[in-house]
Amino acid sequence: MHRRIHFISGLPRSGSTLLSALLQQNPRFHAGMSGPVGGMFTTLLHELSGQNEFSMFINDAQRQRILRGLFANYYDGEVDAEVVFDTSRVWCIRLHALKTLFPEARVIACVRDTGWIVDSIERLIRNNAFQPSSIFNYQSGGTVYSRTEGLVNGDGMVGYAYNALKEAYFGEDTDNLMLLQYDTLVNDPARALAAVYDFIGEPLYAHDFERVSFDDKGFDKRAGTPGLHQVRSRVGATARQTILPPDLFRRFENDSFWRDPQLNPRGVRIV
Repeated sequence: MHRRIHFISGLPRSGSTLLSALLQQNPRFHAGMSGPVGGMFTTLLHELSGQNEFSMFINDAQRQRILRGLFANYYDGEVDAEVVFDTSRVWCIRLHALKTLFPEARVIACVRDTGWIVDSIERLIRNNAFQPSSIFNYQSGGTVYSRTEGLVNGDGMVGYAYNALKEAYFGEDTDNLMLLQYDTLVNDPARALAAVYDFIGEPLYAHDFERVSFDDKGFDKRAGTPGLHQVRSRVGATARQTILPPDLFRRFENDSFWRDPQLNPRGVRIV
């Protein structure tokens, strides 16, 4: 690529869209919501594997050039920024590959208490009671319990991202990984952004936390979930009670493993 690239990943409903909205205030940066590159990366890996009858003609050096070319071909000619941030939940399970392809790239994983993630998604579902969501394959039935089970199982929107985060956090390729907590981002955005700039080695930019904007280009409406990527104009936390039943909310009270220093033997940076 003719520009530097970094990656945003982590858990859903944990601030990745807000982070992107803030980063794109910097005219040198390009950042957006989750896009197609992560999925294309996974598909290319599959097509370049042994399942392809012609794979004997493809070596690892060629695979790496093709995968680098994916990023260049997607962004070159479309983005003028010097620094690109690509967002996808899949990047947490691609740390070794990204480290090989882009040694200077950094991965910022956004994290939040699982109970509040599920609460946030349930609020979206209830606020759009007349629009079945793509999150649940447009099914209109179910209860908060069955919806939560679908979210947190291994293939669910939350469960997959959570397991991918743990794979990255406890793996051997954490040198370029940083965890950014949702609470830090909304309560102290200046400190959060300063940490991000320090992590990626870029000069700090004066961001405006009072006037934040983000355009999802109609994606949320098409997904039957208006508000999924909505960003409030002013950065700040909103105090509220959970709408989840108490037993369901308590189910996740021990999930925030990153808060235990004993579980961070590799010294992953946590902000």
